[in-house]
Amino acid sequence: MFRIRVLDDIARAGLDRFPPDRYRTGPEIERPDAILLRSADLRADPLPDSVQAVARAGVGVNNIPVARLSEAGVPVFNTPGANANAVKELVLAGLLMAARNVLPALRFVHGLDVEGEALERAVEEGKRQFDGFELPGRVLGVVGLGAVGVRVANAARALGMEVIGYDPQLTLTRAWELSSEVRPAGSLEDLLGRADAVSLHVPLVDATRNLVSAERLDRFRGRVVLLNFSRAEVVDEEAVRAGLDSGRILAYVTDFPSPAFRGDNRAIQLPHLGASTREARENCAIVAAERLRGFLEDGNVEGSVNFPDAAMPRNGAARLAIANRNIPNVLSRISSALGEAGHNIVDMLNKSRDAIAYTLVDVERTIEPEVLERVAATPGILSFRVIESEPEPGRAA
Repeated sequence: MFRIRVLDDIARAGLDRFPPDRYRTGPEIERPDAILLRSADLRADPLPDSVQAVARAGVGVNNIPVARLSEAGVPVFNTPGANANAVKELVLAGLLMAARNVLPALRFVHGLDVEGEALERAVEEGKRQFDGFELPGRVLGVVGLGAVGVRVANAARALGMEVIGYDPQLTLTRAWELSSEVRPAGSLEDLLGRADAVSLHVPLVDATRNLVSAERLDRFRGRVVLLNFSRAEVVDEEAVRAGLDSGRILAYVTDFPSPAFRGDNRAIQLPHLGASTREARENCAIVAAERLRGFLEDGNVEGSVNFPDAAMPRNGAARLAIANRNIPNVLSRISSALGEAGHNIVDMLNKSRDAIAYTLVDVERTIEPEVLERVAATPGILSFRVIESEPEPGRAA
């Protein structure tokens, strides 16, 4: 029986993916095999040594001690793309709100304390200050063409915008999904200099922190709508505020509120609503649950932020799932230990990602305890487990 400690309010559609005869789930589960969460912060307290995997029903993993779990050989899963449509729709809503000055117009109407003809006159006289612009023919620059960025780019093209995109790490899968009418930018600076609106869809890493800086703001063509649905830290808030004051930025739309923009009609601040739809919560929960099941039941890795993708059909009486430091001779020592004990390797898959390597090994028969001890003692191994082909239902050895 697998044990899943569930933190936060995970959608029932995801929890239902765990068969009750093989899984126990709940917030009070002791010595869990895995942890499933959304926003709970795991960084402060040590995790039980029983934990074999952590999955977040969402994208960002800044609430999870990824580096510490990597050292323990524990994969961390997230669900990019599962909430992509929800974020895309909110980006478009933010763009339209900025283009048509919806937020200040709403505040104007809410402040009217007149009725009848006086209300009509106030509306007619006041609306002139909220003149906006239409989207067709305007240029949208999309920085980051992942699951969300591609959808935003395609939707903007459908609305009649000219779209340019920049992503030096564009994957083949996303390239196939991207409209052929989206033009590539030669560089980030090239994109910033050509766009009427810029939408950010990048992960927060060292290279993207303060991606929009004072220096890069000088590249803006002027009166640009800046949309940030990545993370607060990908923009330099002081630089953005200066851009608003100078008029280089027409409006700043963000899903990450900051006191720096409080009360500023030029800033549309939303309370992290990107994935706040029933559909997105369910999709994220389902994907996270399926990734945990694939790992716990078969050792397969898909969608991890710290492990390489590695999936192989089961073929043999037992499977070894091994995470190790990406150093020489680990795989050869494992193979030697098995071969010297008379075990025939039916199938094997070895993948690496940065400092971590991950190996799946299927063998013809059950492996003796002393052989497992020898394999587990191989220098460089971070985590090690055996998954029997015919275990007690749902039980990994």
